[in-house]
Amino acid sequence: MQKLFLFVLLALAACKQNPRNTADTIYYNGDIITMEGEQAAYAEAVTIKDGKISFVGTMTEANQQKGDSTVLIDLQGKTLVPGFIDGHGHVWNSGFQSMVANLLPTPDGTGRDIPSLLEIANEWKDNNPVLIEKYGWIIGFGYDDGQLKEHRHPTAEELDKISTTIPIIFIHQSGHLGVMNHKALESSGYTATTIDPVGGAIRREGGNPNGVLEEMALFIPLLKLLGTFDKETNEKIGMAGIESYTRFGFTTAQEGRASRQITDTWKALSEKHMLKIDVASYPDIQQEMAYMKVNGVQKFYTNHFRIAGVKLSLDGSPQGKTAWLTKPFVVPPTGKSKDYVGYPAIPDEAKVMALIDSAYKNHWQLLAHCSGDAASDEYIKGVAQAGRLYGNTDRRSVMIHCHTVREDQLDSMKALGILPSFFSMHTYYWGDWHRDQVLGKDRAYRISPAASALRRNMTFTQHHDAPVALPNSLMILYTQVNRVSRSGDIIGPEQRVDAYAALRSITSWAAFQYFEEGSKGSIHAGKLADFVVLDKNPLKVDPTAIKDIQVMETIKEGVSVYKK
Repeated sequence: MQKLFLFVLLALAACKQNPRNTADTIYYNGDIITMEGEQAAYAEAVTIKDGKISFVGTMTEANQQKGDSTVLIDLQGKTLVPGFIDGHGHVWNSGFQSMVANLLPTPDGTGRDIPSLLEIANEWKDNNPVLIEKYGWIIGFGYDDGQLKEHRHPTAEELDKISTTIPIIFIHQSGHLGVMNHKALESSGYTATTIDPVGGAIRREGGNPNGVLEEMALFIPLLKLLGTFDKETNEKIGMAGIESYTRFGFTTAQEGRASRQITDTWKALSEKHMLKIDVASYPDIQQEMAYMKVNGVQKFYTNHFRIAGVKLSLDGSPQGKTAWLTKPFVVPPTGKSKDYVGYPAIPDEAKVMALIDSAYKNHWQLLAHCSGDAASDEYIKGVAQAGRLYGNTDRRSVMIHCHTVREDQLDSMKALGILPSFFSMHTYYWGDWHRDQVLGKDRAYRISPAASALRRNMTFTQHHDAPVALPNSLMILYTQVNRVSRSGDIIGPEQRVDAYAALRSITSWAAFQYFEEGSKGSIHAGKLADFVVLDKNPLKVDPTAIKDIQVMETIKEGVSVYKK
């Protein structure tokens, strides 16, 4: 009997040391927020095995998985949360932003007035002769007429001060407008006799283009320029985007409104095993229909890449005053009447309905850019129509931005299962501009109405729309909770949400948006070991201090991909 007892003890000890039952890593001694449930829940320890979470619970139980090779990571009071998931962004464009002249205003740049923009662009020109020689352009990104001292766009004549022989393009922070010098206008074929393209406008003075381009008038020459980038450049830009995302804690990135060229770039990087985080691409359904019919969507990632669905753009930008509204802008753009309400990206509604129909017929998840409430009306109509034809069960169609979505529209969205992906960072970056110049106080105070969605028990996500804003996860949280503008005004106090709901919008709810709630979004045994380590707990600090929290480390499937 004694021998049998000794045998059992030895067998149990051997089992404990069995490599198959031994954790690779154990995290402990910090605020481990699991994001499981309606209220914040904490665990003492988390164990990782082969890139997945193997246990969540007490330190005593976690120690049972400790072996000679187990790495113990003492969080030293820091906070561990699930890896952040990009509700909507453009990760390749984020890399592009990091490589061109930074024209952003404070706090992300120094573009405070038109002379400073010219100075920044001149400095970039001097520092990047190889790029200019290779592609023949001077490129800047991020100026914002709402924040410039002059409160207007620069002109072609002003950009000519940088160069009259090299084409120059400055892209507005919204990404929906831009300005060119005369050489760039000439190379793009824009003259006094050029007709405005469908879904865009060439701004003019005395009949001649003044350099400022809206929507498709910008996109046509810009996409032509981007189309000249070779494979090496595209891949370099893509990797720069990944670096930008990981330093803010993102373990899943989105390539929204992707071209086939950019989608193929991500596929090529994945085949070379170069992607450190997951990239989900959503090709432009209008431009890439043929590409999508050949490639379709993939449910699972291959080497961290998949085509996840399609993107449809229905209007423009509220801060650029190209969004499509049902009521006029408070201050219309120069040359527009007081009844100006913006315009649709696709004027033919039948074409819009056909595109939505195609997404539903082919079972492609559909993301639609809707900044103005008129665009939201059109999308809701299209989803309702397609749902009647093909069924609307668990489609998880997404309305991107829904800046000005009304209460009645939220009711319709809930009934149809349309997920809102809000852009609450607007309350800080453009809250004052929306209040005074774009929407007026009543509509501005309801921009990105997350609390209204929460009252309806709707699942929603929040996003940064990089490169429109930096992919700053903490600003996403801060602006939802505080809604404080640059001037200190609270842009709709009744639309603020608590920090836990804000955190869910970039973790568990974001995983649901991607159909990935089974593998991501919370700290649960069996899910991927995607984590972010923060220096402080966003649920415990003063709400106004959330923006100052630092991402200390980003971990993808148990591997550290960024460390501060």
